[in-house]
Amino acid sequence: MTLPASSAPSSVPAAAELWKSVLLRAGIALVFGAVTVFWGQPSVHVLAWAVGLYLLATAAAVFLSKSLPTAVPAVAAIAGIGALATQSDAGVAVSALLGLLVLGIAELVQGLRRRGQHVLARDWLVSGVIGVGTAVALPFFISLGAHALLGVAGGGAIISGVLWMLSGLTLRHDGRTPAPEAVN
Repeated sequence: MTLPASSAPSSVPAAAELWKSVLLRAGIALVFGAVTVFWGQPSVHVLAWAVGLYLLATAAAVFLSKSLPTAVPAVAAIAGIGALATQSDAGVAVSALLGLLVLGIAELVQGLRRRGQHVLARDWLVSGVIGVGTAVALPFFISLGAHALLGVAGGGAIISGVLWMLSGLTLRHDGRTPAPEAVN
């Protein structure tokens, strides 16, 4: 990761504080991914609640990072509410498709625009590809039911969770200030 090219003040928190929201997002994705892996026979209600809460929590983490326009986490939150409200395989898949697609495209655009200027630019590019890929794959698994839909969404969440975990830990490590040397 590279540091921003300019030191001009911006609405994005400094790298020293950004790691918290990045690790929060990683934790949310990894917890959701673990639920999808270890839930053997999920019902449509489990699918709706898991995906809905995942989208709502991800929207909150993205909002807290203040790195994407506010409309992006708002759409992800609305998609989460849609997943909770529909309680059907098709409804959850379409809601997740909408939320992940908007989030993925926004991250791709942000990554391309801020390349070389922001510490998260490369991570946004990778996360954007993962989000768009997951969103595009979801409709093909609707007929296979809740287990397949959770598998696809959870697979994308695990991959992005690992990416954001590495990013957050790197930001945390790079943001530390060195201890003053002992004077002899």
